[in-house]
Amino acid sequence: MNRRQFLKALSTSFGIIGMSGGLKHLFSDEPSVLSVAEGSDYAAITRSAVAALGGMQKFVKQGSVVVVKPNLGWDRKPEYAANTHPLVVKTITEECLKAGAIKVKVFDNPCNDPRRCYENSGVADALKGIKNVQLKHMESERYKNVKLNGVFLKAWELYDEALTADVFINVPVAKHHGLTRVSIGLKNIMGIMGGNRGFIHRSIEDALTDVNTVIKSHLTIVDATRILLNHGPQGGDLKDVKALHKVVACRDVVAADAYATTFFGLNPQNISTTVTAYKRGLGEMNLSRIKVIKA
Repeated sequence: MNRRQFLKALSTSFGIIGMSGGLKHLFSDEPSVLSVAEGSDYAAITRSAVAALGGMQKFVKQGSVVVVKPNLGWDRKPEYAANTHPLVVKTITEECLKAGAIKVKVFDNPCNDPRRCYENSGVADALKGIKNVQLKHMESERYKNVKLNGVFLKAWELYDEALTADVFINVPVAKHHGLTRVSIGLKNIMGIMGGNRGFIHRSIEDALTDVNTVIKSHLTIVDATRILLNHGPQGGDLKDVKALHKVVACRDVVAADAYATTFFGLNPQNISTTVTAYKRGLGEMNLSRIKVIKA
């Protein structure tokens, strides 16, 4: 079964699950495993978080084409916590190459000017000169209309390189959001969507779950080196930023979101995007069922 066939089968399975009354935990009875690393060396803690899950080789195989999807949505410098930290992004791409990836593609569909977002986020400089790592500006002709058959979205334009990658690594920054309260892994998937993304705000919980059902995050790495506590998702005031010096890694995007929500003093049960994704079988949100490894 190739990736496209797998995604089709996965989408069908989720549809069946949704009709059958809402399976609360798609995976086994074992708790989701999540790693947390803390320290001032952001490259080192990123490597440690991934190593605690068995290393990048658990996710990336020899010859893999990998998409690393950070949040690069805003024309902000790293210290404002609106975008994923450049050292976290760089380290992940390096670990992918060490694991055998033949190409690593990094991209986002920013809200501000893409060139300025890529440059001022620090990611363009961080990735410069790394062989087989490509920081891409997303091309309008590469969005494909994909049948989602979701609760809210029946179809949407999604970026084809995210759909066809062998491995998709979701690398959000943990931050406040005015509509969803927090923006972490589930929300970060908006960056592979084209079209009028404002439309999904009408039912953002179901819309994000619809897209996350099709775009499977094989690994979610949450940048919580510094988090944006207020005025997200764009930020712009250093008074709203708190340095945590943490990186979280998990196979389960819902578990990653649930755990990172606690950094804001919030309960995942009060985050509608997390609750909806959990109820529709995308992962675990109960903190008591998430096994946390201190890396």
